[in-house]
Amino acid sequence: MCFDVFCSGIATVREAIKQFAKRKVSLPLGRHKIIILDEADNMTSAAQQALRRTMEEHTATTRFALACNQSSKIIEPIQSRCAILRFQKLTDTQIYKRITKIAEAEGVQYNDEGLTAILFTADGDMRQAINNFQATHVGFGFVNGDNVFKVCDQPHPEVARRIIKECEDGNLAVADKIVRKSLWKLGYNALDIVTTLFKVLKIMDMPELLKLEFIKEIGNTHLHVLEGNGTLLQLSGLLASLCAISLEAKKLNASHSTKNH
Repeated sequence: MCFDVFCSGIATVREAIKQFAKRKVSLPLGRHKIIILDEADNMTSAAQQALRRTMEEHTATTRFALACNQSSKIIEPIQSRCAILRFQKLTDTQIYKRITKIAEAEGVQYNDEGLTAILFTADGDMRQAINNFQATHVGFGFVNGDNVFKVCDQPHPEVARRIIKECEDGNLAVADKIVRKSLWKLGYNALDIVTTLFKVLKIMDMPELLKLEFIKEIGNTHLHVLEGNGTLLQLSGLLASLCAISLEAKKLNASHSTKNH
């Protein structure tokens, strides 16, 4: 017997969950009632404490399964009573198969560019992929790349690719101009821009060591933005750092080549 509930407040624990856990049912030996709590990390601290007591009182007859995005938000007494299973993000191939199946069943018109955009914006989240796919279809009637990014309100990855490429070539002025005119003036904030730069950088073809240094610098900027420093100056500083890293890498490569000759 299974009870599936979205839980957030203490009232839900005391009324719905506790009452179900107390209910006596006839089950074969070794079988238990199962309570599945979805989005458990949204539960308040008081609700989690109440749930802990319920888990202790009815452990002989009931098993609890908690699904969450951030296990750190679950209090330690509950975590210690659970076996923690971590699931990786879905691959693009898995999401692609499901989306194309949905498109065929629902008669949705799309092109390859649109599906690529769906995969990019979903970032391994099937629910996000389906929501973006449906929203684009409802809003525009056709799923292509431009329509997807309009619905999702994310910077276009091609713009991010151009910025990274200019930084790789050491063209700070050009990269800064693209950020200002093609992203900042359109209303994208620093977090949108930094996040998209990171996602695009991961799949770009460039020297591995240089890519790692770029990722490190973008990660540091992401931290500063989350701390509240999401200014245009912060982005300009990031671009300057990326260009400096690229130019330094080129000098080292040139030096090694000279020594070898």
